[in-house]
Amino acid sequence: MAVLRPAGEFDQSYAYDMATIRRRWQWLGLAALLVILYTLPFYASPSLVSFANRLAMTIIAVQGLNILTGYTGQISLGQAAFMTVGGYISALLMIHLGWPFLLTLPAAGLGAGLVGLFFGLPSLRVKGFYLAMSTLAAQFIIPWFLRNAFPQTLNGAQGINVPPPQILGIVFNQPSRYLYLSLTVLILCTIVAHNIGRSRLGRAFVAIRDHDLAAELLGINLFKYKLQSFFLAAVYAGLAGALFAHHLRHVNSETFGLNDSVILLGMLIAGGLGASLGPILGALLVQSILELAVMAGPTVSTIFPGAAAGMVQALRPLFFGVVLMLFLIFEPRGLAHRWNLIKASWRLRPFSH
Repeated sequence: MAVLRPAGEFDQSYAYDMATIRRRWQWLGLAALLVILYTLPFYASPSLVSFANRLAMTIIAVQGLNILTGYTGQISLGQAAFMTVGGYISALLMIHLGWPFLLTLPAAGLGAGLVGLFFGLPSLRVKGFYLAMSTLAAQFIIPWFLRNAFPQTLNGAQGINVPPPQILGIVFNQPSRYLYLSLTVLILCTIVAHNIGRSRLGRAFVAIRDHDLAAELLGINLFKYKLQSFFLAAVYAGLAGALFAHHLRHVNSETFGLNDSVILLGMLIAGGLGASLGPILGALLVQSILELAVMAGPTVSTIFPGAAAGMVQALRPLFFGVVLMLFLIFEPRGLAHRWNLIKASWRLRPFSH
């Protein structure tokens, strides 16, 4: 699909044609954004810094789901289970083997990716609703295994305490310090995910999503590429789970549940399937709404004194469900598509209509 560009902007080389950031003011804007994010602990409140930490780690998980569902069209309801695997692997390697965090983090991603390969095996035979049900099995099998297997090591349903990361003598035991870690991993994951979408691998994923039979007739090995998408999605989930586990200092079989998998999928739908900006915009929107629901709890209790405590706790799923329903009805292609339309209208001004 041709990209609409401002008048007078021409591609003079392949490198310029493939460049994501094309103009000097865009580079300056990106640099300013990074400075604002990395200096957030110096001027923002602790609650905002904690929110930024959660947001960065959530975006990583949604980016993996975008590779699987957005690019390849394979629906998954087990992303949170793979996050649990990543959290346990990183914690166990650090506690029992003394591995440094810089080794446990990629090991957590690779370990979760291998588990994702196993649960991606049914993708060759089933798709759509049936594939979603097969991936849903991960949300029951993995927590059961962690609760009942190797009780001396995994500590059953109680879970395990996770030590904070330490890099070059710096202990990331505070949200203000942890933000540098989560942001750095997010930036690296974003670069990799964006380039996967533009590579031969990403084009094969999109071909499978659009029409798997036609893709197979063109020589694309469906089983190979579907498994690769499951592996990459689980790797991202493992990285996010490891970051969450070290941030929370504890992980058990219920840390990331089925509700989290549904919320991650809802974030991707709201942000836009198959778009690099989709995970970022969707996670930002949904996380902000969930935080708003928490903040609205005391207000609801004041307005309705007789309301049960369960009603206040139900505000989060209520807000999430309403937002997801509205996006499916009015903006099914997500915020990323709306952003592209806004950019195209601006470039066509004053004839944007």
